Amino acid sequence: NELRFYEGANYVGFEAPALSGDQIFVLPSADGSANQGIVTNGSGTLSFADVGGDSLRQNALPLIYNGEYMINQRGTVTGITANGVQVLDRWRCDFQGDWVWTASQDTSVPSGYGLSKSMKIQNTTADTSLGATDLCIFNQHFEGLDVNQLKYGTSSAEATTLAFWCKSNKTGTFQVNLRMEEAYHIGQLVTISSADTWEKKVLNFAGNTSNAIPNDNTEGIRIQFALNAGSNNNGGGVPSSWASVTANKTYNGTLNLGGSTSDNFFITGVQWEVGTFTSSTIPAFQHETPHQALIRCQRYLQIYEQPPLFGVANANNTIARAKFGLITPMRTGATASQSGTFSWFYSNSHQPTSTAFSATYTDT
Repeated sequence: NELRFYEGANYVGFEAPALSGDQIFVLPSADGSANQGIVTNGSGTLSFADVGGDSLRQNALPLIYNGEYMINQRGTVTGITANGVQVLDRWRCDFQGDWVWTASQDTSVPSGYGLSKSMKIQNTTADTSLGATDLCIFNQHFEGLDVNQLKYGTSSAEATTLAFWCKSNKTGTFQVNLRMEEAYHIGQLVTISSADTWEKKVLNFAGNTSNAIPNDNTEGIRIQFALNAGSNNNGGGVPSSWASVTANKTYNGTLNLGGSTSDNFFITGVQWEVGTFTSSTIPAFQHETPHQALIRCQRYLQIYEQPPLFGVANANNTIARAKFGLITPMRTGATASQSGTFSWFYSNSHQPTSTAFSATYTDT
């Protein structure tokens, strides 16, 4: 009951198990691709296919920051009418135009997948006549240090797979782009088939073999979700392969959010994987604990309530200097802002206060 293949005195063999009937396996007719495995169709026919599973991940931590939207240090952000507005941690809205938007954390999630929160984008003032420069895009930016494993700029550039759950009050197509700052982009359209219904989307993107990602803490790449745009950023077609950025290829969909205050968009479970996967082979979403997700986000934003300040004041009580340590090192020299009133004590009877300060960041 053994089949042996000899190499000198040693062999590799197969042994048949105890059987109650015959079993035939039909082998693949050709070799598969790198990193594929042999799978069965359940009837004895074998073939090569992509195999899902966390063990295939090259990265121990998710590439996406806050893909479950658990971290929301800023709270609900209202009145968004411009580009560059930071909302839920690590997510940014570029909502330039006469419309007005709100970005908030929400508890609506697809059932049965262990997801706890989502991001909701809600129109609060509609714009039915878009200006040429209007934008309705949200995105996440990545440092070059985060994504150099993609090997862009080499013949070994990695293909990637982006997956997420989304829903909207409208049906139609929107556009998702990978964009290397203002230089190169690739994109594809995504269809929302049913209104107000969670749908999972899985998108495959080729690696960029021509253009390298900087190996530092500057921007390496961003992922854009384009929901509407004026004529300057619309109508040029979808960049289906890596190419120099052409503004009017940013959005070419039909979803066109923002024409009604009923318009909204929800998203959660965002994951970005190295490799090419399908909806059936993509590794499971990498859940983080709230603590793990917060620490990663605090590289970019740290909020302190009643921080433990220690320092000195001058004799006239007009200037005070204080310091405290950061929770985790930040990406670069940080700026700081204050809300409320700080009090300091130099005796039991005197409590000078401060309502403004300047900050100096020291990276040690």
